[in-house]
Amino acid sequence: MRWTTTALGARRRLRDGVLAALVPVAACTVALAGLTVWTGTGRAGSPPRMSVTEGRVLLPSAGGGETAAFFRIENTGGSADRLTRVTSRDVTGAVTLGRHRMNDGNAAYRATVDSVGIPAGGSVTMSPQGVDLAVPAPAGKWNSGDLVPFVLEFRHSGRVKVLAVAVRPGSAPFR
Repeated sequence: MRWTTTALGARRRLRDGVLAALVPVAACTVALAGLTVWTGTGRAGSPPRMSVTEGRVLLPSAGGGETAAFFRIENTGGSADRLTRVTSRDVTGAVTLGRHRMNDGNAAYRATVDSVGIPAGGSVTMSPQGVDLAVPAPAGKWNSGDLVPFVLEFRHSGRVKVLAVAVRPGSAPFR
């Protein structure tokens, strides 16, 4: 049987069409395999799960109107969340979120921030060199070892109640 020019052209078009369809099919197969693995680990679409530990609040210095508090926040969920507010019934004003920055003259300053992001599967460890909380002077006197109640509010996870241990500045290691 002889191939005609028309038959050869049709065969070539069929081959080119199959090859053109193969690329998107292969891409979809790879994407589906990745989603299957992600879903199989149990984290696909799961909400954020916040855990707050290692709470420390520095004892205020004599005459100081403000001190600092630090926590370790871990998100074991599959979605990111944001710390948006912190309160404590033991202080006489608003607790504010802040981050330490450096200016052009290499001097450190504290910048207030509206919120702090905690990535899915990640954590934030507050420290004097990074994110921390500015805490107004306490309503009463704190002693070393006292437990100070705080409520951390997250955009999606809601409120987490936690205690921070009152410590002398310089006595608590920061990671």
